[in-house]
Amino acid sequence: MAEARALEVPIPAPLPPSRLVALRRRTLGSLMAGVALGSTGHIAASTVSTIVAKDLAGTTIWGGAPGAAVVIGAALGATLLSRLMVVRGRRAGLTMGYVIGLAGAAIATVAVIGRSLPLLLLGTVLIGFGNSSNQLSRYVAADLFPGARRASAIGLVVWGATFGAVVGPNLLGWADAFGEDLGLPALAGAYLLPVIFVGAAAVLSFVLLRPDPYALADETDLALTAGDNTQVALMRVLRRPRVPAAIAALVAGQAVMVLVMTMTPLHMTEHGHGLGAVGLVISGHTFGMFALSPLSGRLTDRFGSHAVVLSGLLVSAASALLSAVAPPEGGPMLFIALFMLGYGWNLGFVAGSALLTHDLSLAERTRLQGITDSLIWSSAAAASLGSGVIVAVAGFTALGVLGAALVVVPIWMVWTRRRTGASAAP
Repeated sequence: MAEARALEVPIPAPLPPSRLVALRRRTLGSLMAGVALGSTGHIAASTVSTIVAKDLAGTTIWGGAPGAAVVIGAALGATLLSRLMVVRGRRAGLTMGYVIGLAGAAIATVAVIGRSLPLLLLGTVLIGFGNSSNQLSRYVAADLFPGARRASAIGLVVWGATFGAVVGPNLLGWADAFGEDLGLPALAGAYLLPVIFVGAAAVLSFVLLRPDPYALADETDLALTAGDNTQVALMRVLRRPRVPAAIAALVAGQAVMVLVMTMTPLHMTEHGHGLGAVGLVISGHTFGMFALSPLSGRLTDRFGSHAVVLSGLLVSAASALLSAVAPPEGGPMLFIALFMLGYGWNLGFVAGSALLTHDLSLAERTRLQGITDSLIWSSAAAASLGSGVIVAVAGFTALGVLGAALVVVPIWMVWTRRRTGASAAP
């Protein structure tokens, strides 16, 4: 197992308390705004990607390929950007991720114009890489606060994506029409949205995240970092009690969510629904993913991470089964199922992320968080790629049943640890 490097970013002398509070508040607001902008472009592109892939390939089997590509990109981004952060700082890592996402959106636009599926997948990988900045921002916010408030800080930054969750899918119709006005082929205009919004997130991160968020970290974390003069084996970090439970919850929640959500737009369009209806259902899903994040954070700080993680896994299982029995011709059931799928993910995501922020130096934490997110997206890539094959062979109902089955073992793991008290939540 690789070793985590000691933090190489210089930490300046302590700031006056009033100045420190003001800078932390501004940094938290900047992180929320960056996530709002970045997620708008990312969610818009993800919503239309399965439809574009089928159009370019001429078969449903390739419908899950863009979803797999975007999470492969996120897995690469999580690892590489966390390494960059250790060397150059949080600001440099977040900005670089957004810039690469912007480049991916431009490549995807060219791919639709040239009707090239391989080029579309390349662009989608880079869009996913850019989404790593959205995801890693939650950990940056957690660094700013003491342990008892970190889940709430994470919840606030995740909540910033509510803007993208609601606005992104519902801009697709306008973007498609705008693209056609520019002479672009159908669906190419959808990829102009991440060009605009992810580009704005890159500029905002570069300009406003000053000083680097590492310099504003909670005093306890800075004390741990000051004593971290040697490299620490990540295998030793992974053996710490709370870490396996956090990783299992994050991976399972992401896999179930991606498995069902990836094929829902294609499932709906094949049963006669237009992009407007698709956008409404996906908006409900992404609203569930992000809008109630402050509540998830407060629940985690109040009741502990393991109780909230367990609740999230149970909600995810129920929503997957509900999506399996929802009538495809219409009605509110599929909308409710996708909303529940989003909120089950949110509960596990906020609570599981909070478990990865305690009792570690900044360097240990940064590397572990990057590796964990890489595992999350790698598992989700398999779920996304397999979703198209499962739907083609067995149908959408089988996809929902499989999603519910995937959380059985993680539920047992979390329940066992909660009962034995082996990994008490902070």
